[in-house]
Amino acid sequence: MTLVELFKTVFFGIPIGITIIDVVGYVARVDGVSMQPVLNPGAGKGHDYVFLKKSSHFNRGDVVCLYSPRDKDQKLIKRVIALEGDTVKTLTYKHSSVTIPVGHCWVEGDNASNSMDSNLFGPIALACLTATATSIVWPPSRWQFVKSFVPEHRIPENFRIRSRD
Repeated sequence: MTLVELFKTVFFGIPIGITIIDVVGYVARVDGVSMQPVLNPGAGKGHDYVFLKKSSHFNRGDVVCLYSPRDKDQKLIKRVIALEGDTVKTLTYKHSSVTIPVGHCWVEGDNASNSMDSNLFGPIALACLTATATSIVWPPSRWQFVKSFVPEHRIPENFRIRSRD
């Protein structure tokens, strides 16, 4: 490869790569046990890597990547339980139930006993959410789509009422 070819590859490749990461998504390693059993199901058996699709629209049940409200340099992966206007029963928050304000959501780890989530922080600004986990891409034995669902026992209170209408 000549110096000119190398320059062309770098000159065009880096901006294209950055654009893909900024617009489409990227792969990230999942640390911790807060999303067990969906992510990192086996203690000490390594880490799952997920594809995070960039998004600005999120639904109840989505597994999302977000900036921690306590440390903007830390990213978390949690499940969206409730959206603005929903009322959710909390697990350990200072109030037993919370109505989610406009521009916010309620996120929780699937492993509630080992999760830093809205039960600690309260409602999370939607601006903190950056991407949706769509699939587990590594290890190969775990290749699968990440299912979007709200556990039956965590469905927002007033969402149940609205769903019956």
